[in-house]
Amino acid sequence: MAVEWKTVFMTVAVVCLCFVGIPIRVDKPIDTATQALFKDYVKRFNKSYENNETEYALRLRQFQESLEMIQKLNSERKSEASAHYGLTKFSDMSPHEFLHHHLYVGLQSRLMKCNHWRNRTHHSHERKERAIKPVSLPERVDWREKNVIGKIRNQKTCGACWAFSTVETAEAMYALKTGVLEEFSVQEMIDCAQNGNIGCAGGDTCSLLEWIVAKNISIELEKQYPLTLETQTCKLKGSGNGVHIAPNFTCDYLVGNEEEILLMLANHGPVIVAINALNWQNYLGGIIQFHCDGSPVHINHAVQIVGYDKSSAVPHYILRNSWGPDFGDKGYLYVAIGENLCGLATEVSSLDVL
Repeated sequence: MAVEWKTVFMTVAVVCLCFVGIPIRVDKPIDTATQALFKDYVKRFNKSYENNETEYALRLRQFQESLEMIQKLNSERKSEASAHYGLTKFSDMSPHEFLHHHLYVGLQSRLMKCNHWRNRTHHSHERKERAIKPVSLPERVDWREKNVIGKIRNQKTCGACWAFSTVETAEAMYALKTGVLEEFSVQEMIDCAQNGNIGCAGGDTCSLLEWIVAKNISIELEKQYPLTLETQTCKLKGSGNGVHIAPNFTCDYLVGNEEEILLMLANHGPVIVAINALNWQNYLGGIIQFHCDGSPVHINHAVQIVGYDKSSAVPHYILRNSWGPDFGDKGYLYVAIGENLCGLATEVSSLDVL
């Protein structure tokens, strides 16, 4: 009998060790209200997996996790001006999937490798000569009101935010110079840009500007080199109908010196910034003040800043994104000034056109 009990005890011990060694995930049950909400979500956003039972179940689980995150973020709002979160076209994705399909995972390592933000400022003296400090900054600047900002584009799953934000800023500076708002070719940059840029697989705004200037590249009109959102064989045309970037472009690390960003926006025009957009997945509107890490290791996206508003209850930047007009506030987001939120001051670029 003693031997039998010893055998039972050892068996139970072995089983317990097995369960300690292998973590068990127990998913919370999904209530009927969440299921009904997800069913409406699938129709609202025209999702294609309604009849795929396996994917539908996966998306429902991720949708539930997004709902929990949305509730958490909204519970921590400090005022009516604070960012608010809800269901977006990305809410059926895990954060990992969102990062890998709509952001650029390798951007932070590119920035570290190129050491853009620590020891290198390109033509900073030109920037200082170009942007003479006024006695005081305007309380509000919005370049959209000057008819120099084009429509919101949608990069979809092509990781070319670096090309979108750079070309869009070239468009704005061309409009400021000539009075004509043209659409220039993002696709040309996707297909042709060298200097470490790899099309829809990623790139960097500063290395793009370096390549454009070094090779004297003419950015063609969009209609001459239309967008496909795929990396294709380069078809440089050199038609003479495009625009050239001036050699005095700037790439600056301005963490702790955001006043310089405001000066550039007020005195010169829109700028390009590298940024951490991971927590934007469920953003609907309002001013981002929290939950947006500014560490350089988390930089994964690039956008254009088209203005700021210091007169607001929460002074903020106005960001133009490239995820379509159905995201955020008609394609725009707002980020509070002064705290390097989302890493916004890590790599700031400005340019002129010839």
